[in-house]
This record gives sequence, C-alpha cells and structure tokens, in this order.
Amino acid sequence: MLVVFTVVKKEEKKFVPPKAVERPKMKLRKPKVKVKKTSKPKPTTRIVTKVNRANMPDIQLPEMSGMGGEGLGAGVGGFDMMPDLGDISVFGSGQSIGNDFVGTFYDFQRDRSGRDIPVAPEAFLQKLVKFVGSGWQASKIGRYYQSPKKLFATCFMVPPIRSTVAPAAFGEPDTGGYCWMVHYKGQLVHSKGITFRFWGQGDDLLVVRVGGKVVLIANWSGKWDQMAEEYFMQIWSPSSADSRKYYMGNNRSVVGDWITLEPGVSLDMEVMIGEVGGGSYCSMLAVEVEGVEYEKGPQGNPILPMFKTASLTHDLIDAIYKDLVPGEICVTNGPVFCDYDTSGWEGTKEPAGAGLPEPVLSVENEPRTWTRMDGKTMEAELVTVIGQKAVLKSEDGRQRKIPLLQLSDEDREIIELARPPKFNMDFSKKSSQTIGKMSPFNTQPPPKVLDYVFSAKLKQTSAGRYNHELHVEFYAIGSEITGDQYVLLDRQESRFTPIRENERSHVFSGKPVRLTSYELDDINKGIKYESFLIVVTDSRGVIIDHRTPKDWLFENLGNLRRLSVGYYMDETCTRVFPTRPKTNRY
Repeated sequence: MLVVFTVVKKEEKKFVPPKAVERPKMKLRKPKVKVKKTSKPKPTTRIVTKVNRANMPDIQLPEMSGMGGEGLGAGVGGFDMMPDLGDISVFGSGQSIGNDFVGTFYDFQRDRSGRDIPVAPEAFLQKLVKFVGSGWQASKIGRYYQSPKKLFATCFMVPPIRSTVAPAAFGEPDTGGYCWMVHYKGQLVHSKGITFRFWGQGDDLLVVRVGGKVVLIANWSGKWDQMAEEYFMQIWSPSSADSRKYYMGNNRSVVGDWITLEPGVSLDMEVMIGEVGGGSYCSMLAVEVEGVEYEKGPQGNPILPMFKTASLTHDLIDAIYKDLVPGEICVTNGPVFCDYDTSGWEGTKEPAGAGLPEPVLSVENEPRTWTRMDGKTMEAELVTVIGQKAVLKSEDGRQRKIPLLQLSDEDREIIELARPPKFNMDFSKKSSQTIGKMSPFNTQPPPKVLDYVFSAKLKQTSAGRYNHELHVEFYAIGSEITGDQYVLLDRQESRFTPIRENERSHVFSGKPVRLTSYELDDINKGIKYESFLIVVTDSRGVIIDHRTPKDWLFENLGNLRRLSVGYYMDETCTRVFPTRPKTNRY
C-alpha cells in the first residue's frame, strides 16, 4: 500500500473562499456552580464517569471551567504520596503513556561531561540553526550537556513563566535559565484522518517538523531574538496573513503550513523549544482544523484548541491554567492526536482519602451494660471518674461509685477511652533558600526558591496514663500569592502511644516541599505558606483534639482528607482550578 504525505504551503492571496455556509455557533460560558458548605460531607464513594461526545466537525465546543469535554484522567493520588510539586510539569511527565513525545534537555553552558564552557547567544543560535538545517542531526549538538532525565509530553502548552522552570523540570535546578534547548521526538497520528495547521508562539524558540519537513517556526523578535528570527527565516517563513496578528502568551502567534493526516497513518514529529538570554519563557502550540469555525476571543482571535495527544489530567490543567490568560487558547476541547477513538472515555479514580474514617467529633455516654469482676451486671451510663472510681447513673437516676478494679477489662478500656489525654500541639516549618544562577544576558533576578520541611510535635499535658494508640495527622496549607485559592502542600500521618518511654510525646515530619515565587510582567507569582491543621484521633475513630489557626480547615476535614498533595482548593476544602491570570497586553 502506498501512503502519500504532503505538506502544502498555501498562499492566502490565492485562496478563493467557498460559498458561505450557515454553521451553528456556541459561546464560551462559564458554568455557575453552587457549592454548599458543610462540616460533615457525604461518605466517600468511588465514581466512574463515561463521557460520550457526538461527532460535530463544524462546531467548536465551549471550554468548560470544570472537567473538560475530552475527560480528565487521574491526578496525583494516594494518601501517603509526597510528590515534589515541581513534578507536575508543563514540560512533560516522568513516565510515558505510549503516545507522547520524548524530551531531551540540552544545556549549552556545559560540555557533554558537565564542565562549564563559555557560551554566547549568537553562537548558541547558530548551533541551533545548523541543527535544524542539517535535518535535526543530533551530532550537530552532541558536544553539549544532556540531562539524563527524560520527560514525556502530550502537549506543548507553556504559558509565560520564568525560563529557569525548564531546567528544574528536567532535574537541573542549578542550570541558569539561558542558552538551553529541549528536543522532543514522537509520532503524529489521528484515528479518523484530519487536515489542520499549527498556530504557535515561542519565547524565544519554537520549531515544529512533521514528516521530515519544517511546518512552523514561531520565534520571538527583539535583541537576541531578532537574530533568531532572521537566522531561522532562511529555513521557513509563514505565508498566512493571520501570522503575528493575535497574542498567544506574551507575543503574537505565527500560523504554520496545512497538514493532512490519513486515518491511522503516523508521521514522525519533532519539536524544538529553547531560551536564549533568560528571563521570561513561553511556548504554546495550538491547532486549527480545516472547516471548523471557532468562538472569538477578546482580540477577535479564534480560540483554538491546544495540540494534545491524550486527554489532559486535572493536574496538568492546573499547571497550565495558573499562567494561561482566558480567551487565548482552549485547553479542554479539540482533537486528540492518537491512533485510537477518543469519542468515549472511561476512567476510575479513587479519591485521595478513600478508606479513611469520616471524622467523628464525639461519642455520647449512652447507657450500656457494665460487668463487674464478680459477674454482676447493671444498665447505666458513665457520668465521670473520681479518683479510682467510676460514677455510673442507672435508669432510675441513682448514681453509684464503682471501683475501677471491680469492673471488667472491657469496661475499664471504655472508661480510659472516654478520658483522653490533653496535648500541647506545635506545628513547625523550617525553610532553606536556594539562590538561582543569574543570566549574564538578563537583569531579572532569579526566582525565590524555598524548600520547606513541615513537622508536628505533641506533648501530653494532662496527668494519668493512657495506654491506647493514637492516630495523628497534619496538613500544611499554602495560598496563591496573587489569587484567592489555597493549595495542599503536605499531609502526613503517624501513630503513637503516649507512654513513659517516649516521655508521652511524639514528633513526625514530611519530606521537603519546594515553593518557587518570582515576578513576571510586574506581577508576583507563585505559592506561599498559609496555615496548618493537626488532628488527633483515638482507636475508635473519635477526634479527641485538634489545632489550627483556620477554623474552616477543621470544619471541612472530611473534604480535606479526600484531597491529594498539590491540589488547589477553596475554603470548603473542595478541589478547584487555580486563579487565572489577567493580561496587560490588550
């Protein structure tokens, strides 16, 4: 069978528009969701969702503010997981799902053995031009350092961030945010066949090659970037009148060549992104499908869907949304470039706190049968304990004092549990700062990087013995520097029995949590530490003590227990998307 692939560069002036066709339009609307605040949420259940989508080739569906039309996969799961928040990266994941692009990070400030070497922006650009012009031969850049860590990307959607984020995502946090490049390689395929073209924007570099031919170069112009644009225009230049017309991120986008994919036939695809002088960074790749009419954004721009080879997880949408201006790109809709049918998606996700008991705030002293050592029994409720005697009240209202030693072992255990100890509870946060490498070609200061270790300490303050195991949890909460949402930074649990050998005290802590903040376009961005919650539960599942500066954390403990580390949330401890940024460019 002969398969023919063509990349056609269409001249806009030669295009003769067809007769107008009435197409239905749908406006982007943000659904209004009422969240009922409750201190005792419903019990955790397993949810199985199935999304059936109709085949409507001429309609661009509205982007949802909740779970998108393509379905959301599972996020960071598991109560005992303590992931680095930086692992949720817009540059890719540490694990492959099969239909993704393998990314290799190159640092042109070092040689292949990792030794520092001199580097200049012009020489860096010339190397990349030779690399692209040679047919993307790895030997042209083989003398430079490659990170051993690979990332696997299903999309290329990096809204404006600081350029140091990319090296850190590839496990190279000490690398400066300049003169670096990432080369992604994968397969481009569509199960039903499609004709489309890329729209993209790169600060500084974004080059796309399909089937051995460059179909898009979307580099930025200005200073070192002017050289990038001039150098790469020798290889490819846009022909669409819509190029450099609409903002996508921090610059105007470029329109690529039309591409036709036959059903199920894959083509090699490569993407190169990079940064020249440091500072801000952005690379965004969207698709325009032939024959589809798109909703218009605030610039009069078509709100195009982002390029993707898989349905996005909620975690990846979070990572994109926190830096993506609404109305520029649609994240949740549009085609999925893979070799299987995505018209229906089914997934199962176990909430983070599944299996944990619902919080029980107290247990009433109801009447029960008490048994003495001599075998006699009585129906009564526990009133209190005075000295070594239990005060029991019978149904007729009479109170009797029974020595504890005369009660059965089971009865004495119930009485001990009914008299939990009091604790002094302290929450500690220790931080260490990492000073980033300054770019010699950019005056912007490096991001502020703080590594936090959170811990909780309990010390019994009441008298008496308590020979029962206790379950202790702590939650560390962060908040957006610019925004109204919160983030679960860490959650840890431990068990101990307050006995003489441990001085009736207990300390436990989590792993380091990295928080990064920086200024971009005169706006402070990032996450800061906000608050904590410590909860002590006995063997019955009854909460006997807690401490928090924010009452709403304890009031919504049931919801909080269902969240995983890294999730954004509101004051009902319900998962939400991060606050979207505003633009100052139009």
